[in-house]
Amino acid sequence: MTQINPGLKRVFTIFNILFAIIGGIIIGLALIAQIFTNFEGQAIEDRTAGLIALYVFGAITMVIALVGAYGAHRESKPALIVFLVCMVIGSLVMLRVGIPTAAARPQLYGILEEKFQKALPLDEASEDVKNLADALQTQMHCCGLFSYKDWRQEIPESCDCNPKVMGSECRRVDYSVLMLSKSIYSQPCFPILMTYVQLVVDITLGVVFTLAILALLGLIFSSIMIHQMRFPNRPTVLLSVPTIFSTAPPKYQELHNAPPY
Repeated sequence: MTQINPGLKRVFTIFNILFAIIGGIIIGLALIAQIFTNFEGQAIEDRTAGLIALYVFGAITMVIALVGAYGAHRESKPALIVFLVCMVIGSLVMLRVGIPTAAARPQLYGILEEKFQKALPLDEASEDVKNLADALQTQMHCCGLFSYKDWRQEIPESCDCNPKVMGSECRRVDYSVLMLSKSIYSQPCFPILMTYVQLVVDITLGVVFTLAILALLGLIFSSIMIHQMRFPNRPTVLLSVPTIFSTAPPKYQELHNAPPY
């Protein structure tokens, strides 16, 4: 005998399909990030904590969705209880991550600017910083973090810009004590980099709060279904209006309208 309302089961199934799709999207984003950040054949283990976390999180999301769909389809109380516990934990984790991140987002530009300022001048920085700067300049068509003057008298080849190809993206500057002249990218790298960083942060916040909302909805749905399985003959009442007010006429009106003897 069916204990769960059929309409609720259909809604819950659609909910879990959406939940599984989001898990697949997270795994896809991790794969895309891995492809686009795999510069010069570097191994994924060199920068991987975030990518592995995305893969694991996406897989867990899909597994939880399957558990919820199975629990609703088979009307399995243990599966629905596991799903409910996961939704409670998931909503708390998402809110714990999303709220501080959203609060810190306005200060992100200043924090990263201060950190990158410490790497100047670039010609005296470590080899790792120079290699990173060269990679940014090559990929983003820019020169220097905040200005080409970050390199002082040693502007690298990664700043070179071909006016015939790039057009207005190039500028000609004089550098070194010999007053040499060369064409370089006109834009600095830091503003371009921050555009991508803020985009990633905004996407992350969108995913986190979307998952938090879905977790809260899953919590509500699974709670209702567990209630229906526990009390199959009792209707589920979400809200009830207390009978404080009565439509019966007041006593004084009854006396006033009483017929004379």
